[in-house]
Amino acid sequence: MYLPPHDPHVDDPMRFKPLFRIHLMERKAATVECMYGHKGPHHGHIQIVKKDEFSTKCNQTDHHRMSGGRQEEFRTWLREEWGRTLEDIFHEHMQELILMKFIYTSQYDNCLTYRRIYLPPSHPDDLIKPGLFKGTYGSHGLEIVMLSFHGRRARGTKITGDPNIPAGQQTVEIDLRHRIQLPDLENQRNFNELSRIVLEVRERVRQEQQEGGHEAGEGRGRQGPRESQPSPAQPRAEAPSKGPGGTPGEDGGEPGDAVAAAEQPAQCGQGQPFVLPVGVSSRNEDYPRTCRMCFYGTGLIAGHGFTSPERTPGVFILFDEDRFGFVWLELKSFSLYSRVQATFRNADAPSPQAFDEMLKNIQSLTS
Repeated sequence: MYLPPHDPHVDDPMRFKPLFRIHLMERKAATVECMYGHKGPHHGHIQIVKKDEFSTKCNQTDHHRMSGGRQEEFRTWLREEWGRTLEDIFHEHMQELILMKFIYTSQYDNCLTYRRIYLPPSHPDDLIKPGLFKGTYGSHGLEIVMLSFHGRRARGTKITGDPNIPAGQQTVEIDLRHRIQLPDLENQRNFNELSRIVLEVRERVRQEQQEGGHEAGEGRGRQGPRESQPSPAQPRAEAPSKGPGGTPGEDGGEPGDAVAAAEQPAQCGQGQPFVLPVGVSSRNEDYPRTCRMCFYGTGLIAGHGFTSPERTPGVFILFDEDRFGFVWLELKSFSLYSRVQATFRNADAPSPQAFDEMLKNIQSLTS
Protein backbone atom coordinates (compact mmCIF):
# COMPACT_ATOMS: atom_id res chain seq x y z
CA MET A 1 0.00 0.00 0.00
CA TYR A 2 1.29 3.43 -0.97
CA LEU A 3 0.53 6.00 1.71
CA PRO A 4 0.86 9.78 1.43
CA PRO A 5 3.46 11.49 3.63
CA HIS A 6 2.42 12.86 6.98
CA ASP A 7 0.20 15.94 6.89
CA PRO A 8 0.92 18.63 5.75
CA HIS A 9 4.24 17.74 4.05
CA VAL A 10 3.00 17.29 0.47
CA ASP A 11 6.49 17.44 -1.06
CA ASP A 12 7.76 14.46 0.98
CA PRO A 13 7.90 11.06 -0.77
CA MET A 14 5.14 8.46 -0.54
CA ARG A 15 5.39 5.78 2.14
CA PHE A 16 5.27 2.06 1.44
CA LYS A 17 3.56 -0.58 3.58
CA PRO A 18 3.38 -4.32 2.65
CA LEU A 19 -0.08 -5.85 3.03
CA PHE A 20 0.45 -9.42 1.80
CA ARG A 21 3.04 -11.54 0.02
CA ILE A 22 3.02 -14.64 -2.17
CA HIS A 23 5.58 -17.47 -2.05
CA LEU A 24 5.77 -19.38 -5.32
CA MET A 25 6.50 -23.08 -4.70
CA GLU A 26 7.27 -26.01 -6.99
CA ARG A 27 4.63 -27.37 -9.37
CA LYS A 28 2.81 -24.04 -9.53
CA ALA A 29 1.83 -24.20 -5.87
CA ALA A 30 1.89 -21.00 -3.81
CA THR A 31 1.38 -19.84 -0.26
CA VAL A 32 -0.11 -16.45 0.67
CA GLU A 33 0.82 -14.53 3.82
CA CYS A 34 -0.98 -11.54 5.31
CA MET A 35 1.45 -8.81 6.46
CA TYR A 36 -1.13 -6.74 8.34
CA GLY A 37 -0.63 -6.08 12.06
CA HIS A 38 2.47 -6.23 14.25
CA LYS A 39 2.91 -9.97 14.91
CA GLY A 40 4.66 -10.87 11.68
CA PRO A 41 3.45 -12.72 8.54
CA HIS A 42 0.54 -15.15 8.93
CA HIS A 43 -1.77 -17.22 6.75
CA GLY A 44 -3.86 -15.44 4.14
CA HIS A 45 -5.73 -16.03 0.90
CA ILE A 46 -5.92 -14.34 -2.50
CA GLN A 47 -8.68 -14.90 -5.04
CA ILE A 48 -8.79 -13.69 -8.62
CA VAL A 49 -12.34 -12.40 -8.95
CA LYS A 50 -12.26 -11.42 -12.64
CA LYS A 51 -10.03 -9.57 -15.07
CA ASP A 52 -8.31 -6.61 -13.37
CA GLU A 53 -9.81 -7.50 -9.99
CA PHE A 54 -8.73 -9.65 -7.04
CA SER A 55 -9.48 -9.93 -3.33
CA THR A 56 -7.42 -10.68 -0.24
CA LYS A 57 -8.52 -12.37 2.97
CA CYS A 58 -6.68 -12.85 6.23
CA ASN A 59 -7.29 -16.26 7.82
CA GLN A 60 -5.78 -15.32 11.20
CA THR A 61 -7.19 -11.91 12.08
CA ASP A 62 -6.22 -12.46 15.74
CA HIS A 63 -2.70 -11.53 14.59
CA HIS A 64 -4.00 -7.99 13.99
CA ARG A 65 -5.06 -7.49 17.61
CA MET A 66 -2.85 -5.84 20.23
CA SER A 67 -2.65 -6.66 23.94
CA GLY A 68 -3.80 -3.16 24.88
CA GLY A 69 -7.04 -3.57 22.94
CA ARG A 70 -8.57 -1.09 20.51
CA GLN A 71 -7.13 1.90 22.33
CA GLU A 72 -3.56 0.68 21.78
CA GLU A 73 -4.39 -0.20 18.17
CA PHE A 74 -5.79 3.30 17.60
CA ARG A 75 -2.76 5.02 19.12
CA THR A 76 -0.39 2.87 17.06
CA TRP A 77 -2.37 3.55 13.89
CA LEU A 78 -2.40 7.27 14.66
CA ARG A 79 1.38 7.32 15.11
CA GLU A 80 2.04 5.34 11.92
CA GLU A 81 -0.59 6.90 9.66
CA TRP A 82 -0.48 10.49 10.87
CA GLY A 83 2.87 10.80 12.64
CA ARG A 84 1.10 12.15 15.73
CA THR A 85 -0.18 11.25 19.15
CA LEU A 86 -3.72 11.87 20.36
CA GLU A 87 -2.39 14.59 22.65
CA ASP A 88 -1.10 16.48 19.58
CA ILE A 89 -4.60 16.91 18.17
CA PHE A 90 -6.48 19.60 20.03
CA HIS A 91 -9.22 20.27 17.46
CA GLU A 92 -12.30 18.27 18.44
CA HIS A 93 -13.61 18.08 14.86
CA MET A 94 -10.28 16.69 13.65
CA GLN A 95 -10.29 14.07 16.43
CA GLU A 96 -13.76 12.99 15.29
CA LEU A 97 -12.70 12.68 11.62
CA ILE A 98 -9.56 10.71 12.47
CA LEU A 99 -11.51 8.31 14.70
CA MET A 100 -14.07 7.78 11.91
CA LYS A 101 -11.27 6.96 9.49
CA PHE A 102 -9.70 4.47 11.92
CA ILE A 103 -13.00 2.69 12.55
CA TYR A 104 -13.76 2.52 8.84
CA THR A 105 -10.37 1.25 7.67
CA SER A 106 -9.66 -1.18 10.51
CA GLN A 107 -12.98 -3.05 10.32
CA TYR A 108 -11.93 -4.90 7.16
CA ASP A 109 -8.90 -6.64 8.71
CA ASN A 110 -7.12 -6.70 5.34
CA CYS A 111 -10.05 -8.47 3.69
CA LEU A 112 -10.22 -6.23 0.65
CA THR A 113 -11.07 -6.15 -3.03
CA TYR A 114 -8.62 -4.51 -5.42
CA ARG A 115 -9.45 -3.06 -8.84
CA ARG A 116 -6.95 -1.90 -11.41
CA ILE A 117 -6.58 1.82 -12.03
CA TYR A 118 -4.84 3.34 -15.02
CA LEU A 119 -2.67 6.41 -15.09
CA PRO A 120 -4.20 9.15 -17.28
CA PRO A 121 -3.07 9.41 -20.89
CA SER A 122 -1.02 12.51 -21.70
CA HIS A 123 -1.16 14.84 -24.68
CA PRO A 124 1.41 17.44 -25.84
CA ASP A 125 -1.14 20.24 -25.41
CA ASP A 126 -1.98 19.40 -21.79
CA LEU A 127 -1.47 22.25 -19.34
CA ILE A 128 0.96 20.08 -17.37
CA LYS A 129 1.70 16.37 -17.35
CA PRO A 130 -1.29 14.51 -15.86
CA GLY A 131 -0.79 11.99 -13.06
CA LEU A 132 -1.10 11.39 -9.33
CA PHE A 133 -0.81 14.20 -6.78
CA LYS A 134 -0.74 14.42 -2.99
CA GLY A 135 -3.18 17.06 -1.72
CA THR A 136 -4.00 18.71 1.61
CA TYR A 137 -7.62 18.29 2.72
CA GLY A 138 -7.87 20.16 6.01
CA SER A 139 -8.62 17.94 8.97
CA HIS A 140 -8.76 14.89 6.68
CA GLY A 141 -4.99 15.10 6.14
CA LEU A 142 -3.29 14.27 2.84
CA GLU A 143 -5.14 12.44 0.07
CA ILE A 144 -4.18 11.17 -3.38
CA VAL A 145 -5.80 12.79 -6.41
CA MET A 146 -5.46 11.89 -10.10
CA LEU A 147 -5.26 14.88 -12.45
CA SER A 148 -6.47 14.17 -16.00
CA PHE A 149 -7.34 16.31 -19.02
CA HIS A 150 -10.52 16.01 -21.06
CA GLY A 151 -10.56 18.51 -23.88
CA ARG A 152 -11.55 21.86 -22.42
CA ARG A 153 -11.65 20.55 -18.87
CA ALA A 154 -9.28 19.10 -16.32
CA ARG A 155 -10.47 16.80 -13.54
CA GLY A 156 -9.09 15.80 -10.19
CA THR A 157 -10.40 12.36 -9.17
CA LYS A 158 -9.93 11.12 -5.63
CA ILE A 159 -7.93 7.90 -5.44
CA THR A 160 -8.12 7.93 -1.65
CA GLY A 161 -11.21 9.24 0.11
CA ASP A 162 -12.50 10.44 3.47
CA PRO A 163 -15.78 10.37 5.45
CA ASN A 164 -17.15 13.28 3.39
CA ILE A 165 -16.02 12.59 -0.19
CA PRO A 166 -15.16 8.96 -1.01
CA ALA A 167 -12.57 7.71 -3.48
CA GLY A 168 -13.65 7.77 -7.11
CA GLN A 169 -15.42 11.12 -6.94
CA GLN A 170 -14.29 14.22 -8.85
CA THR A 171 -12.95 16.45 -6.12
CA VAL A 172 -12.17 19.37 -8.46
CA GLU A 173 -13.09 20.22 -12.05
CA ILE A 174 -11.25 22.98 -13.92
CA ASP A 175 -12.71 24.91 -16.83
CA LEU A 176 -9.74 25.63 -19.10
CA ARG A 177 -11.82 28.06 -21.19
CA HIS A 178 -12.20 30.50 -18.29
CA ARG A 179 -8.97 31.91 -17.05
CA ILE A 180 -9.03 34.09 -13.95
CA GLN A 181 -6.83 37.17 -13.84
CA LEU A 182 -5.70 37.76 -10.27
CA PRO A 183 -5.56 41.34 -8.99
CA ASP A 184 -2.39 42.97 -7.66
CA LEU A 185 -0.74 41.45 -4.59
CA GLU A 186 -2.40 43.78 -2.09
CA ASN A 187 -5.89 43.08 -3.46
CA GLN A 188 -5.17 39.34 -3.48
CA ARG A 189 -5.23 39.53 0.31
CA ASN A 190 -8.84 40.71 0.15
CA PHE A 191 -11.13 37.67 0.15
CA ASN A 192 -14.12 39.71 -0.98
CA GLU A 193 -12.22 40.85 -4.08
CA LEU A 194 -11.29 37.28 -5.02
CA SER A 195 -14.86 36.17 -4.36
CA ARG A 196 -16.22 38.92 -6.62
CA ILE A 197 -13.94 37.91 -9.49
CA VAL A 198 -14.76 34.20 -9.21
CA LEU A 199 -18.51 34.72 -8.92
CA GLU A 200 -18.48 36.95 -12.01
CA VAL A 201 -16.83 34.15 -13.97
CA ARG A 202 -19.32 31.64 -12.56
CA GLU A 203 -22.16 33.81 -13.85
CA ARG A 204 -20.58 33.83 -17.32
CA VAL A 205 -20.29 30.04 -17.22
CA ARG A 206 -23.98 29.75 -16.33
CA GLN A 207 -24.95 32.07 -19.17
CA GLU A 208 -22.92 30.04 -21.65
CA GLN A 209 -24.50 26.82 -20.43
CA GLN A 210 -27.97 28.31 -20.87
CA GLU A 211 -27.07 29.42 -24.39
CA GLY A 212 -26.02 25.87 -25.21
CA GLY A 213 -22.40 26.71 -25.93
CA HIS A 214 -21.10 24.50 -23.16
CA GLU A 215 -22.86 21.38 -24.39
CA ALA A 216 -21.89 22.01 -28.00
CA GLY A 217 -18.24 22.22 -27.03
CA GLU A 218 -18.13 18.83 -25.35
CA GLY A 219 -17.15 15.63 -27.13
CA ARG A 220 -15.23 17.09 -30.06
CA GLY A 221 -12.08 15.19 -29.28
CA ARG A 222 -9.03 16.29 -27.33
CA GLN A 223 -8.17 19.95 -27.37
CA GLY A 224 -5.26 21.58 -25.62
CA PRO A 225 -5.38 25.01 -23.98
CA ARG A 226 -4.30 26.70 -27.22
CA GLU A 227 -7.06 25.01 -29.21
CA SER A 228 -9.83 25.74 -26.74
CA GLN A 229 -9.79 29.54 -27.00
CA PRO A 230 -13.15 31.27 -26.82
CA SER A 231 -14.24 32.99 -30.00
CA PRO A 232 -14.24 36.82 -30.11
CA ALA A 233 -18.02 36.73 -29.72
CA GLN A 234 -17.76 35.06 -26.32
CA PRO A 235 -17.24 36.98 -23.07
CA ARG A 236 -13.65 37.39 -22.05
CA ALA A 237 -12.50 34.91 -19.43
CA GLU A 238 -10.55 37.34 -17.26
CA ALA A 239 -11.98 39.74 -14.70
CA PRO A 240 -13.11 42.98 -16.39
CA SER A 241 -10.68 45.30 -14.60
CA LYS A 242 -7.07 44.21 -14.85
CA GLY A 243 -5.31 46.43 -12.31
CA PRO A 244 -1.58 47.08 -12.05
CA GLY A 245 -0.65 43.53 -10.96
CA GLY A 246 -1.56 41.74 -14.21
CA THR A 247 0.78 39.07 -15.50
CA PRO A 248 3.41 40.52 -17.88
CA GLY A 249 2.50 40.28 -21.54
CA GLU A 250 -1.29 40.13 -21.10
CA ASP A 251 -2.39 43.75 -21.39
CA GLY A 252 -3.79 43.86 -24.89
CA GLY A 253 -4.52 41.25 -27.52
CA GLU A 254 -7.79 39.85 -28.70
CA PRO A 255 -10.36 38.41 -26.25
CA GLY A 256 -9.85 35.00 -27.76
CA ASP A 257 -6.19 35.00 -26.76
CA ALA A 258 -6.90 34.63 -23.03
CA VAL A 259 -5.57 31.11 -22.57
CA ALA A 260 -2.78 31.43 -25.15
CA ALA A 261 -1.54 34.59 -23.46
CA ALA A 262 -1.72 32.82 -20.12
CA GLU A 263 0.91 30.36 -21.29
CA GLN A 264 3.49 33.06 -22.04
CA PRO A 265 4.71 33.59 -18.45
CA ALA A 266 5.25 29.84 -18.05
CA GLN A 267 7.24 29.67 -21.26
CA CYS A 268 9.34 32.71 -20.38
CA GLY A 269 10.12 31.45 -16.90
CA GLN A 270 8.14 34.33 -15.39
CA GLY A 271 5.28 34.23 -12.93
CA GLN A 272 2.84 36.40 -11.06
CA PRO A 273 3.21 37.00 -7.31
CA PHE A 274 0.63 35.03 -5.35
CA VAL A 275 -0.66 35.17 -1.80
CA LEU A 276 -3.73 33.66 -0.15
CA PRO A 277 -6.49 36.03 0.96
CA VAL A 278 -6.73 36.82 4.66
CA GLY A 279 -9.13 34.37 6.29
CA VAL A 280 -8.45 31.47 3.90
CA SER A 281 -7.08 28.54 5.91
CA SER A 282 -4.20 26.40 4.66
CA ARG A 283 -2.69 23.28 6.19
CA ASN A 284 0.63 24.21 4.61
CA GLU A 285 1.86 27.80 4.94
CA ASP A 286 4.86 26.91 2.78
CA TYR A 287 2.93 27.23 -0.48
CA PRO A 288 4.59 28.81 -3.57
CA ARG A 289 4.48 32.61 -3.71
CA THR A 290 4.40 32.83 -7.50
CA CYS A 291 1.98 31.21 -9.94
CA ARG A 292 1.84 30.74 -13.70
CA MET A 293 -1.91 31.07 -14.27
CA CYS A 294 -5.33 30.54 -12.71
CA PHE A 295 -8.61 29.10 -13.99
CA TYR A 296 -12.17 28.95 -12.78
CA GLY A 297 -13.14 25.61 -11.28
CA THR A 298 -15.57 23.86 -8.99
CA GLY A 299 -14.92 21.67 -5.96
CA LEU A 300 -17.09 18.89 -4.57
CA ILE A 301 -18.21 19.19 -0.93
CA ALA A 302 -20.59 17.01 1.11
CA GLY A 303 -21.62 16.06 4.62
CA HIS A 304 -20.44 12.92 6.42
CA GLY A 305 -21.35 9.79 4.48
CA PHE A 306 -21.33 11.73 1.18
CA THR A 307 -24.68 13.34 2.01
CA SER A 308 -25.98 16.38 0.11
CA PRO A 309 -23.03 16.62 -2.31
CA GLU A 310 -22.72 19.86 -4.28
CA ARG A 311 -20.20 21.56 -6.54
CA THR A 312 -19.05 24.96 -5.32
CA PRO A 313 -16.94 27.62 -7.11
CA GLY A 314 -13.22 27.97 -6.62
CA VAL A 315 -9.91 28.89 -8.21
CA PHE A 316 -7.37 26.48 -9.71
CA ILE A 317 -3.85 27.89 -9.34
CA LEU A 318 -1.03 26.43 -11.43
CA PHE A 319 2.30 26.96 -9.66
CA ASP A 320 4.67 24.84 -11.77
CA GLU A 321 4.93 21.47 -13.51
CA ASP A 322 4.62 19.56 -10.24
CA ARG A 323 2.40 21.71 -8.00
CA PHE A 324 -1.02 23.30 -8.17
CA GLY A 325 -3.55 24.61 -5.69
CA PHE A 326 -7.28 25.10 -5.29
CA VAL A 327 -9.08 27.78 -3.28
CA TRP A 328 -12.42 26.49 -1.99
CA LEU A 329 -14.44 29.69 -1.92
CA GLU A 330 -17.35 28.49 0.22
CA LEU A 331 -15.10 26.72 2.73
CA LYS A 332 -12.54 29.56 2.78
CA SER A 333 -9.92 26.84 2.49
CA PHE A 334 -6.87 26.15 0.33
CA SER A 335 -5.58 22.78 -0.90
CA LEU A 336 -2.00 22.39 -2.10
CA TYR A 337 -1.16 19.49 -4.45
CA SER A 338 2.29 18.07 -5.19
CA ARG A 339 3.09 15.43 -7.80
CA VAL A 340 3.68 11.81 -6.74
CA GLN A 341 7.19 11.10 -8.04
CA ALA A 342 7.00 7.32 -7.65
CA THR A 343 7.11 5.35 -10.91
CA PHE A 344 4.39 2.77 -11.51
CA ARG A 345 5.14 0.13 -14.13
CA ASN A 346 2.52 -1.20 -16.54
CA ALA A 347 -0.01 1.36 -15.33
CA ASP A 348 -0.70 3.27 -18.56
CA ALA A 349 -4.19 3.06 -20.01
CA PRO A 350 -4.34 1.09 -23.26
CA SER A 351 -6.49 3.86 -24.76
CA PRO A 352 -8.21 7.13 -23.75
CA GLN A 353 -11.52 5.27 -23.92
CA ALA A 354 -10.29 2.64 -21.45
CA PHE A 355 -9.21 5.39 -19.06
CA ASP A 356 -12.57 7.17 -19.27
CA GLU A 357 -14.36 3.86 -18.66
CA MET A 358 -12.20 3.24 -15.59
CA LEU A 359 -13.09 6.69 -14.20
CA LYS A 360 -16.79 5.95 -14.62
CA ASN A 361 -16.41 2.57 -12.92
CA ILE A 362 -14.61 3.84 -9.83
CA GLN A 363 -17.04 6.73 -9.52
CA SER A 364 -20.03 4.41 -9.74
CA LEU A 365 -18.68 2.33 -6.83
CA THR A 366 -19.22 5.21 -4.41
CA SER A 367 -22.10 7.13 -6.02
